Amino acid sequence: MASALHPTIALLQSSSLATVVQQEIERAILSGDYAPGAKLSEAALADKLGVSRGPVREAFRMLDEAGLVRSEKNRGVFVRAIPVDEALEIFDLRAAMDDWVGKRLAACVSAEQVRELKALVAEMEKAVKALDARQYHLLNLRFHDRMVEMAGNRKLTETYRRLIKELSLFRRQNLADTGLMRTFLSEHKRIVKAIASGDTQAAGRAMFEHVMQSKRRTIDNDVRQHGPAATLSGR
Repeated sequence: MASALHPTIALLQSSSLATVVQQEIERAILSGDYAPGAKLSEAALADKLGVSRGPVREAFRMLDEAGLVRSEKNRGVFVRAIPVDEALEIFDLRAAMDDWVGKRLAACVSAEQVRELKALVAEMEKAVKALDARQYHLLNLRFHDRMVEMAGNRKLTETYRRLIKELSLFRRQNLADTGLMRTFLSEHKRIVKAIASGDTQAAGRAMFEHVMQSKRRTIDNDVRQHGPAATLSGR
């Protein structure tokens, strides 16, 4: 008869499975399968993913720590709905980070990395012409994530990715606006041009302004939906 697993091995296997479950639930949340405010069923997800409820429970804990869900005692687990005031704070923090990234890349970017960024922009241009908002969104995420990676600061990359995931919960409705894709594309071209030129100030400014433009669009959208008083108060 086979011997029981050593407790440490059992724990590692359980942790690994919980991570896989966490990644799958996160993917579903960020792709819009579960809307902000939606309740997540531990039993239903365990059944859907073919696992016991333990890994799902642990995945919920990790997602709570990542800021993507909230756990309410005696009520359950819900996808977080990011309020506008929190979203605006994330834009401010991201703008400061991107300013540093732009300056850093302009000072040290390689020719190969410039080619990679230009290739991503070219793919985004194809998505704009095809009015493919989903593909554009995925490429946009990759474009910004790669620039942060290229800057070479692992702690900044980790922080940036968490902020982007939280912001995605708020921005989903904005990203579906195909009319803005051409504007975003133009801003991306300006960023790459500044980085490739080696002008650190211009690169930092281009990236900072790109984020602040997104913040201003977010404020404008919220004012149209809820009125200026609601936006200023954060509802």
